[in-house]
Amino acid sequence: MGGRDACLVDLYDTLLSCDFSPNRRELPKLAGVAADAWNGAYAQLWAAVQVGRFSKAEAFAQTLRTCGVQPSADLVRALVDLDRELHFASARLYDDAVPFLVSLRAAGLKTAIVSNCSEHTRPLLTALGLIGLADAVILSCEVGAAKPTAEIYLRALDQLGVAASAAWFVDDQAAFCGGAMALGISAVQIVRGEPDGNVPAAGTVVVRSLTEVETMLWPPEGFKSWREGEDRLRG
Repeated sequence: MGGRDACLVDLYDTLLSCDFSPNRRELPKLAGVAADAWNGAYAQLWAAVQVGRFSKAEAFAQTLRTCGVQPSADLVRALVDLDRELHFASARLYDDAVPFLVSLRAAGLKTAIVSNCSEHTRPLLTALGLIGLADAVILSCEVGAAKPTAEIYLRALDQLGVAASAAWFVDDQAAFCGGAMALGISAVQIVRGEPDGNVPAAGTVVVRSLTEVETMLWPPEGFKSWREGEDRLRG
């Protein structure tokens, strides 16, 4: 792939879609509080949840307190269970996700899934069969750092045993692509559906599917340089 040895791949909105609106609707109902109050309070804790400073149980307990509800152990447990159930139920792999990961492996590239996420994500990856398709799984809630900070990318590179200059990064967020490029990792931004003002980071290639990224792999002799691959995708 343009002389690179590894590919770091985002999860949500890159490999799979996940509709969190049922969580925002059903969790407040179970808690017995207004949806706006619940979602606003939880949103204040999300940054801590995604880097593992709060577990889901701890975050839900604090959210209940903020909303004036005593966080009993049974209620907190029920909220965590429902949150996980709804998360799993709405997760859908994109049709091109598994073929893309298989193609990376066939091309001899090391692969890391790199995601900003909560503790529900690793069991979800296991249930979807994605764990075995990646050489490393780097989750923000486990490593204590989230994209676009340097640490999470560096952890992925370290686990794969490659330099930044030998890696690619695929993500749907311009800021996260920018964080990778700041370290010398080449970035590809995937925009599924309408761009909705999602302006790409300078220097990235924008694609609409993972299949387009595969065109940078096959056949290798068709892409003598990154620039030729860029022109092909944009043309």
